[in-house]
Amino acid sequence: MGKIITIANQKGGVGKTTTSINLSASLATAEKKVLLIDIDPQGNSSSGLGVSDYKSTIYEVLIGEVGPVEATMPTLVPNLYLIPSDINLVGAEIEMVEFKEREQYLKKRIIDLKESYDYIFIDCPPSLGFLTLNSLTASDSVLIPVQCEYFALEGLGQLLNTINLVKQYYNTSLQIEGVLLTMYDVRLRLSQQVAEEIRRYFGEKVFNTIIYRNVKLSEAPGYGKPVLLYDALSTGAKNYISLAAEMLGVLSGKDE
Repeated sequence: MGKIITIANQKGGVGKTTTSINLSASLATAEKKVLLIDIDPQGNSSSGLGVSDYKSTIYEVLIGEVGPVEATMPTLVPNLYLIPSDINLVGAEIEMVEFKEREQYLKKRIIDLKESYDYIFIDCPPSLGFLTLNSLTASDSVLIPVQCEYFALEGLGQLLNTINLVKQYYNTSLQIEGVLLTMYDVRLRLSQQVAEEIRRYFGEKVFNTIIYRNVKLSEAPGYGKPVLLYDALSTGAKNYISLAAEMLGVLSGKDE
């Protein structure tokens, strides 16, 4: 039985999609069967994996036009599969406004996929709206990327409140998978200070692995590749391999 993990933070530019792509690819490289569901209308996870030619997206899955298996497609990475997204997803919230139990629709559509994958990741839009709510309701846990920059904790209280509300009303088993420190710049004292603040705030929920600011991570999506395929020796690639190993328990993970 696989695990569904939403990668969410309503604050934009925190490395959410970068983490979705590269953690998925790293786990696939470790011979885990992985599905990445792009539920952001911007479709950055889709383009970041080089996917532009597709017949169906998560939009058609949500509104019931196609099944999730039909919308799933392979990627350049063996063992990594994708349900893509595009701008049509913007209309889903409006179209589904009068649907009963609309916050449960994604869960109903993808729950059976847990039998076919070791990990299913959902890349959310930078908001706490309908799509993120559906993702949290469908998931076993949520991974929260937090950038090591000014205002890092801004808005996190609202995200945690949303997670608690989802846990209370829609998904009692929802857990925090972990908090991931991203965009860490070793040259800046600020990065260290923010990391310390986040560790004080979240304690053992913070992953030991840190994602350092790395130009290869920024360049790779432009080539439609995860960083492992773009530059396997880069710091970014090594960071996400480490994160995958930590999640798999190969490296020492969060304090227990």
